[in-house]
Amino acid sequence: MPVLSLALRSLLNRRVTALLTVLAISISVWLLLGVEKVRTGAKSSFANTISGTDLIVGARTSSTQLLLYSVFHIGNATNNISWHAYRTIASGPDVAWTIPLSLGDSHRGFRVLGTNGDYFRYFRFGADRSLEFETGRPFSDLFDTVIGTDVAESLGYGIGEKIVIAHGLGKEGFQTHEDRPFRIVGILAKTGTPVDRTVHVSLEGIEAIHVDWRGGARVPGLAPSVEEIRKKRLRPKAITAFLVGLKSRFAIFDMQRSINDYRREPLSAIAPGIALQELWDLMGPAETSLSVVAGFVVLSGLLAMMLMLLASLGERRRELAILRSVGAGPVHILALVVSEAVILTTIGVAAGIALLYGSLAVAQPIIEAEFGLFLEITALSTREWQLMAVVIGAGALAGAVPAIQACRQSLAEGMVVRL
Repeated sequence: MPVLSLALRSLLNRRVTALLTVLAISISVWLLLGVEKVRTGAKSSFANTISGTDLIVGARTSSTQLLLYSVFHIGNATNNISWHAYRTIASGPDVAWTIPLSLGDSHRGFRVLGTNGDYFRYFRFGADRSLEFETGRPFSDLFDTVIGTDVAESLGYGIGEKIVIAHGLGKEGFQTHEDRPFRIVGILAKTGTPVDRTVHVSLEGIEAIHVDWRGGARVPGLAPSVEEIRKKRLRPKAITAFLVGLKSRFAIFDMQRSINDYRREPLSAIAPGIALQELWDLMGPAETSLSVVAGFVVLSGLLAMMLMLLASLGERRRELAILRSVGAGPVHILALVVSEAVILTTIGVAAGIALLYGSLAVAQPIIEAEFGLFLEITALSTREWQLMAVVIGAGALAGAVPAIQACRQSLAEGMVVRL
């Protein structure tokens, strides 16, 4: 088309300012799409913190609180579950497997989780991914421990080192069990979930360090040796929560109703997928804020283009006047300037998309290794293409302002030679 050809030639004559404008728009688009990719990637990773688990069972509480302390290890349970109740539910005919969880202790700011071997066998995260060991093996001895990769990296731990668990939470805990240290036998590979920040011990190990404790305090004068503790028959009296896998997913709601109506003690059973969505919805304002900030960055790039076109009108008076003199009407001038804006915006969008995929190819393995956030490299989604269409449309609107200004210039004014 003649107008497009003329617009391209005009931009080539002002290639430096045009290039800077394209650069500003491309960076804005890169940031907008980057925020969108991080947002969807974070949401996907959040939803995949736990997978393959049909129900999470804990003492009677809200679904959000149960999810937070059992999966994310944030906060504390309102109450514990008796071992008898756990064994009764775990032995039900519809139950395929269970993973008991016992929380309450810590090690230098990291939560300690008491569980059993089924944790390493059945726990799933992401797209049905199982736990893998970066080095070592699962615990087998009473005083063995398996730590997450963040614990190992933050504290500089390796296989064979001994650690002391503290009673309570916080950096130091309230009291340490320094007379009963645990030996690191395994370090889990990076998962991008709270598993990375957890110290795992056996349920019997939790009982072993609390064998001389009553009511949350050590009993004076009662301090059995490690050898004496090993001879005891250790079995937990209560746990914090447990995960449930069912033989059939069709039994989820019946099982949930049965647990919620459990008469011996008040219990709550939640479906993790639904609870995760509810928790993500609570973070909606933060998600929206990220998109708004990225939108303002794109707006600033388009404003820069509009200002560039406005500033160039003074230099192009004679060019536009000559076009008017050979028969170009206001519509032609309007089409020319708007076409320039659309061309700049389209090239900027294309460059921004290329910049996005280039940066994803470089940063994806680094982000996954450091933060456990997997940003999938896929084609732009429908929503992202719609955003790009909005950006190009906004670019055309931004170009309309200098276009109208150009149409208002009289032919005589454009022919005047200014000294």
